[in-house]
Amino acid sequence: MLSHRTPLTLILAAHLAFAGAVAADQPAPVAPSDLVRRTVDHELAAATSDDRVMFLNRKETIHGSQTKLMVETHDAMAGLLVAINGRPLSQQERQDEENRLRNLVQNPEEMRKKQGQEKEDEARIRRIIKALPDAFLYEQDGFESGRPGLGRAGEELVRLRMRPNPQYNPPSRVEQVLTGMQGSVLIDPRDNRIARIDVTLFKDVGFGWGILGHLDRGGRFLVEQGEVIAGHWDITRMDLAFTGRVLLFKGLNIKQSEVSSDFRRVPPTLTFAQGVDLLKKQDAEMIAAEAAENNKSH
Repeated sequence: MLSHRTPLTLILAAHLAFAGAVAADQPAPVAPSDLVRRTVDHELAAATSDDRVMFLNRKETIHGSQTKLMVETHDAMAGLLVAINGRPLSQQERQDEENRLRNLVQNPEEMRKKQGQEKEDEARIRRIIKALPDAFLYEQDGFESGRPGLGRAGEELVRLRMRPNPQYNPPSRVEQVLTGMQGSVLIDPRDNRIARIDVTLFKDVGFGWGILGHLDRGGRFLVEQGEVIAGHWDITRMDLAFTGRVLLFKGLNIKQSEVSSDFRRVPPTLTFAQGVDLLKKQDAEMIAAEAAENNKSH
């Protein structure tokens, strides 16, 4: 019987027992490695959901920034460029963008190429996520509160420190990059979802993204995700900063930051052509709203 314990004692006991129990009504505590494995299984299952969204994405690189409206469709991801370095597109740039999308809609071969590339990217991501429980050793490193774009707002998240598992043998070049990474992972133990992965390279490592090469020590990879719509988690931020070599002689310099926002659900049966029409409609509404706001301010 625990009836003689105060609520404060229960809370302290839950914190000391382990990261998984962040409140008295949660499931029994689990070891860090088990929490990661359970969370990875849930992430992989969630990736097969037919829940689809439209959102605004801003990507910044060493060459400047691009802002796109994006929508997930039954066929492939559709994106409409709406701004360059914060500047709305010119009439010619807008026409070029519409021509590009029209070509994808009307050209089956181009669509097959796009679908093939997306499937390859998804397969690589799945392999990396699937490897997380075995590729690293984990230990508790505290707690953080969820906020918009990171986990669920107000929920207590478990932070785990992660370092390479010396017993891990990468099955391919794709997973080989993990052997040189260390950092932390932030987990929502209620939803069993990853809220953040923040890792850096502590040594030079080879990689296998379809080409041979290596990444230099000091590179960093950061991904954050959260419950952006009730019941739907998605990536809200991604930072990449890597240098290295491709094919042993060509220099590699990747530095980009992406922020996604304004998520909204779309029908799971949405086709690519319908997605393009939806993006154009949303773009027109955004332009009209901005014009109305400018007129109001004057």
